[in-house]
Amino acid sequence: MMINSIIAEFRRYKQLGEKTIDQVADKDLTAIVGADNNSISILVGHLSGNLKSRFTDFLTTDGEKEWRNRDGEFEEPQLSRTELLELWEAGWTVLFNTLDSLHDNDLAKVVKIRGIELTVIEALHRSLAHVSYHVGQIVLIGRSCVGDKWQSLSIPKKGSAEYNANPTKEKIK
Repeated sequence: MMINSIIAEFRRYKQLGEKTIDQVADKDLTAIVGADNNSISILVGHLSGNLKSRFTDFLTTDGEKEWRNRDGEFEEPQLSRTELLELWEAGWTVLFNTLDSLHDNDLAKVVKIRGIELTVIEALHRSLAHVSYHVGQIVLIGRSCVGDKWQSLSIPKKGSAEYNANPTKEKIK
């Protein structure tokens, strides 16, 4: 039961990222808002690399894989929108395939990330926080780029009463 709630939260953040990327023009996928920040495309590459590394052989190998090039994830990829979305999907596929194989009795097992032991539940919470942090950045950048044409992903300003009458965005199955 607990693993299902974690899966649902990951799905919610994936959807927020996708609904943002859908609104952003191709040219803005590489836009950088502010000095020394990342673009949406960099964040997509970083999240994909992180998810693939953490959740490949999740229960049996260290989550920081030798084949991962974390520093390279922060260089602007030269990818089309289609290629970027394929990269995005690749990371999420590894994550969800792994999560779908877990059961609540796995949550107390121990995994390693960079040699540090964590319970599975700790590693999942850590990853969920990491994903939410970067998806939040993607949303902020997207909203900045789209401007007045932005379509709210949650409750729009001054829309609480209307939303509360029909709360449709609370859970994703």
